[in-house]
Amino acid sequence: MTSSTRHRQMAFVIDLNKCIGCQGCTIACKRLWTTAPGLEAAYWMNVETVPGRGYPRDWAGRGGGFDKGRPKPGREPTPEEYGIPFEFDYSARLFSGKRDRGRPRAAADWAPNWEEDQGAGAYPNTYFFYLPRMCNHCDRPACAEACEAGAIRKRPEDGLVLLDPDRCDGSRACVAACPYAKTFFDAAKAKAHKCHGCFPRLEAGLAPACVAQCTGRAMHVGFLDDGAASVHKLVRQWGVALPLMDGFGTGPNVFYIPPFIGPAVEGPDGTAGAAARIPDNYLASLFGPDVRTALRVLRAERRKRGRGEPSELMDLLIGRDARALLGHLQPHPSR
Repeated sequence: MTSSTRHRQMAFVIDLNKCIGCQGCTIACKRLWTTAPGLEAAYWMNVETVPGRGYPRDWAGRGGGFDKGRPKPGREPTPEEYGIPFEFDYSARLFSGKRDRGRPRAAADWAPNWEEDQGAGAYPNTYFFYLPRMCNHCDRPACAEACEAGAIRKRPEDGLVLLDPDRCDGSRACVAACPYAKTFFDAAKAKAHKCHGCFPRLEAGLAPACVAQCTGRAMHVGFLDDGAASVHKLVRQWGVALPLMDGFGTGPNVFYIPPFIGPAVEGPDGTAGAAARIPDNYLASLFGPDVRTALRVLRAERRKRGRGEPSELMDLLIGRDARALLGHLQPHPSR
């Protein structure tokens, strides 16, 4: 690296109004990067139902990150918080009516998507939505600061946070330091690992697998300083894409369009009220106080389109042309 190297930041925007919980991004990432023995519990990308405890269980309460600029001690998730892998006996459950899942029921009390579609609220005003989570490729990655072996670096050409397994000493300090629980440990190899932003695909001009395989066109990717990229417009121009739980002090670069489309609160007589069913206060707990301004902008622009008026913001979010969501990248190799 030379002094003239330009520092840029690759960012992701995920529209929570369009995520259908299909897990296409999860499977694309899993099949490409974490299928080796010993990595059963490792999901660099996963989609959670919120409100919920998440994956690993209660990840948001483990500590990590920074507090007033100083490292905040965290705790590594236990195997039980990831979920002890077990074989699910689909044939017995679906066709024979048996309760056994292939292991004793007491052995399985948590796994990815354990709370899928549960949410919160009381009937008829229950609510939930899907929250894809991945490494945030933070401005100040706590995992890198915690690694005394110098195995984690943030490269200047795209801002991706990469972990070099050859330099990893297996201390697990990075696993405990990440407040989003997105650094994992491979006990079989005694090495840490994490999402690397699909940099081999990026260097070939291709979008990351999670973005390319998003059925609902809910994911955007690009450089934040690229004025033509949708991520720049949504984050910097319109200010409607917000980071998740930014209070950890790491400066995440995965941003979310908060859910602004959905049913209203239903009264006792079955009539719809004015308030949205997903409480704004809950969204503020995830995306900070700026979410209220973002929701006002999003709802106002949607009303404009409802009146037949143009809206650049709504056009960006609709994403009729998938290529418009990918910045300078392509979804698949050219044939």
